[in-house]
Amino acid sequence: MELYGKLSDANLLSLLKAGDRWAFTEIYNRYWAVLYLHARRMLHNRDSARDIVHEVFTGIWSKSADLELSGSLNAYLYKSVRNTIINLIRKEKHESVYIDKLGEFYDKGNFATDEMVNFNDLKFQIEKEIALLPKKMRMVFELSRNENLTHAEIAKQLKISDLTVKKHINKAIHILRKRLDIPATIIILYLHIR
Repeated sequence: MELYGKLSDANLLSLLKAGDRWAFTEIYNRYWAVLYLHARRMLHNRDSARDIVHEVFTGIWSKSADLELSGSLNAYLYKSVRNTIINLIRKEKHESVYIDKLGEFYDKGNFATDEMVNFNDLKFQIEKEIALLPKKMRMVFELSRNENLTHAEIAKQLKISDLTVKKHINKAIHILRKRLDIPATIIILYLHIR
């Protein structure tokens, strides 16, 4: 492993493209802390910053064979973190608008009988599908959505990694979306107005 620490980024990248896990580990060890600090400065949130950096590294590993960089690895990693944060902020802003609109609609009591029936039916279907999730995934999902625990809090409580928590939540939303044939945004909205 010491040998990898002496390699340049370009050499590590070549090895990574060939599927070398030790090269990936060296890149991760070399850049994780500085990318985390960069993300934390932008987000002002430790858990979100950690999730962003893990997402960037997960993406790099999953597409390592096809990774083509026009500049340095350092610049690519910083840009990936920045772009992932921008996408997260856009997504949260978009979801926030929907949540606010749905909340206003719900608060005003503008539900017609048909709408209330449809809403209750959707609620029943979502709850039924949540109950059918694999046990560990369901526990993680419910702790996140019902108890409003952070990924770190869930990880600590269940003695699993933050990344495993994130994977369970993402997979649960994916399964629910697929089984119910509705957009993930509808599921997220439902969970926020429960």
